[in-house]
Amino acid sequence: MITILDTTLRDGEQTSGVSFASEEKLSLARLLLEDLCVDRIEVASALVSEGEFSTVKKIARWADSKNLLNKVEVLGFVDGDKSVDWIKSAGIKVMNLLCKGSLKHCAMQLGKKPDEHIADIRKTLKCAEEAGLAVNVYLEDWSNGMKNSPEYVFALIDALSDTKIRRFMLPDTLGILNPAETAKFCSQMLTRYPNLEFDFHAHNDYDLAVANVFAAVQSGINCIHVTVNGLGERAGNAPLSSVLAVLHDQLGLSTNIKEHEINSVSKIVETYSGIRIPANKPIVGNHVFTQVAGVHADGDIKNNLYCNDLIPERFGRTREYALGKTSGKANIKKNLQALGIDLDEDSMKKVTARIVELGDKKQMVTPEDLPYIVSDVLKTANVEEKVKIINYSLSSTRGLKPVANVSIEIDGNPYQASSMGEGQYDAFMKAIWQIYDKLNMPHPVLVDYTVTIPPGGRTDAFVQTLITWNMNGRILKTNGLDADQTEAAIQATSKMLNII
Repeated sequence: MITILDTTLRDGEQTSGVSFASEEKLSLARLLLEDLCVDRIEVASALVSEGEFSTVKKIARWADSKNLLNKVEVLGFVDGDKSVDWIKSAGIKVMNLLCKGSLKHCAMQLGKKPDEHIADIRKTLKCAEEAGLAVNVYLEDWSNGMKNSPEYVFALIDALSDTKIRRFMLPDTLGILNPAETAKFCSQMLTRYPNLEFDFHAHNDYDLAVANVFAAVQSGINCIHVTVNGLGERAGNAPLSSVLAVLHDQLGLSTNIKEHEINSVSKIVETYSGIRIPANKPIVGNHVFTQVAGVHADGDIKNNLYCNDLIPERFGRTREYALGKTSGKANIKKNLQALGIDLDEDSMKKVTARIVELGDKKQMVTPEDLPYIVSDVLKTANVEEKVKIINYSLSSTRGLKPVANVSIEIDGNPYQASSMGEGQYDAFMKAIWQIYDKLNMPHPVLVDYTVTIPPGGRTDAFVQTLITWNMNGRILKTNGLDADQTEAAIQATSKMLNII
């Protein structure tokens, strides 16, 4: 069993531009401990501000009421009783004491010798013990310490091994380690101190945080630090979602985390933090359970040939099949099945061709677009195209009326016209009617014009334009579908011209 400490509310809040409001922190603490069932959470640093003190008190009161207070931890500093008093007054029972894990940090940042730093640590530990606080110790810059001054690291732990420190926490503070180094240094700690408990805290500067977690756990480390969505300073920390997948699938180990809650919590953290989740981020990104290539959808239909152990339902997700110019019939069939739409082979070919055509105009056709496309294709399948809109140019300048230049073909004969209008579409229609009037061809009156897009509020969604016409008392309705509203209206107009 691997235990998880989530530090989204402390280290994650050190992400540039992120500051959680008090109620957001309380909400996330509840989600992490009750919904996700994280083993421990680190919620703040001591002495930050009065606002932070008030927030930590709220979290402590809530956690105490739920019998979870022993799972809530706050970062403290080697400052005698200052951090201890702040943490105790806030109602927290566990302090994570930040010590120097490398000789360079000890000498250059503190300006102290190792013995002096050890004496200061022991003084703060005594204050914590008298205050009734449990203590874990961070060995800040431990990874550089093991690389450049391992004798300092060992001397520090040797000097503290007789204290009541619960866990020694090993941070790769600057994200400098690779998996081989992580495995080597963690193994050294575990071999030298078999009776001590260690955590590993990874940073992602080289994009190796999850790989280093893998190496640390393989070496025998039994507690891992993470943040939701990988929030944290610089490139962030090891992301909870990816760490869980690696622990469960690659290492075959168990945790207390409820996987199916991960996606919903990630989305809430995205909202609160303002830091967008990349679309291709494993487990929680928008695209990671979306198959694009038609051959993949075909394989899934036949026997889930393109699925792995990362089943989306594990994480509160569903598998999707993208629609676009690389789609095959299998992708489209999967999406139609989900919508309860059954098409014959000929209709499927037409819908597929239309999706490929539309896919050239935008990056992806969504399932919400699909009913519009099916309707558009099926309603116009039998209309003979005697009138063709060959080309058009629309211009709109502030303070001037829009102008349209139009080239059309009627029964193979070309015609051109230009006109001004109250809007681009009005200018386009007036140019068309100029041509019809010269040819003494009747034309209908526009009765109604409506524009709709699929739900979701996306500005790149397809636009469906439905136009109602009155042709000598006969009511016609034609629709157009495109990523551009004016183009959709022109498509609807072209259909009307061919119908009449």
